[in-house]
Amino acid sequence: MRFLFYTHALSSDWNHGNAHFLRGTMRALQARGHETRALAPFDAWSRANLAADQGIAALDRFSRDFPDLDEALYGRDFDHEAALAQADVVIVHEWTEPDLVAQIGRAKRAGGRFALLFHDTHHRAVSSEDDIAGLDLSDYDLVLAFGETLAERYRAQGWGRRVVVWHEAADVRLFRPMPEVEKTHDLVWIGNWGDGERDRELRDYLLDPVADLGLSAIAHGVRYPPHALEALARAKIPYRGYIANADVPAAFARARMTVHVPRRPYVESLPGIPTIRVFEALACGLPLVCAPWEDVEGLFRPGEDFLRAEDPDGMRAALARLRDDSDRAAALAASGLETIRARHTCDHRADELLAALAEIDAVPFPKDETPEPALQVGA
Repeated sequence: MRFLFYTHALSSDWNHGNAHFLRGTMRALQARGHETRALAPFDAWSRANLAADQGIAALDRFSRDFPDLDEALYGRDFDHEAALAQADVVIVHEWTEPDLVAQIGRAKRAGGRFALLFHDTHHRAVSSEDDIAGLDLSDYDLVLAFGETLAERYRAQGWGRRVVVWHEAADVRLFRPMPEVEKTHDLVWIGNWGDGERDRELRDYLLDPVADLGLSAIAHGVRYPPHALEALARAKIPYRGYIANADVPAAFARARMTVHVPRRPYVESLPGIPTIRVFEALACGLPLVCAPWEDVEGLFRPGEDFLRAEDPDGMRAALARLRDDSDRAAALAASGLETIRARHTCDHRADELLAALAEIDAVPFPKDETPEPALQVGA
């Protein structure tokens, strides 16, 4: 089948975690014999910021890091109808402009012979509910929500004729353990500061514990305001700025542990949805400690796949334990990696997507065709 993804950006991962998952999913679909293509706006915010922050060469890296992925950029004069006519499955991300979301729906209504899916991977259904509520999804076949609590929002509002939970996952072709890389520091934090959604949490569960324990640590990410940079400096955590996602596995490999500090909207309104960095860190075999977060969907095994800190003191204790007990750290890393390989790779998600498509009439599978099994890395 021919898959067409409308995304905010494929070539830029600057403050754009969905690009991580989309790249991995496209490659997983290709491994199953399908064709994939992404369409993104020429003036995408993430692309513009990456170029401003790192220079045009940073955008050129995409074709070198992912030579098997195809992204086309569209402007006002782009012929969307022609692109849609070539697709069997169209997946529209929720950052797509509302007018275009509606236009694609009208093309489906007018006889488009493609399955049409809407993909939501953000908390805007809660934090900017009017933005999502204003979208016209009446002609969409399926809504893909990246967590059960988000799916419930769509079901309650009647958006889309069907809602399926489709979690993010790790691209294990990229994210894998690298035991040959030398450990150079205790902890790495890879995350963006954001819009004040976790300022207090980052202080309580990252900066203060690192400083109090005297851990050697580094931080990567973007959108760090002056007060955040000052806080990092006080905690003696060097700030390394933007890191391309293709370089993250090596960055994880150089550290002995990492932490997950969820944004407040997910903790308070959309529990059970982890950041994609949880999947990626565990896929690299890196011990992980999470700030308070309820895994209500049972994605992982708390206490086995990761340690959960109930409060700042608990975070200090957990980090100290991993620093001082190498056997416990190794067991935690092995367990988390096992769970990723068993349940949470982009290959698993590609199979789930194909299974969901098989349930709708728009793109029936031939009777003798079934999805291939998920890739078992290291098997």
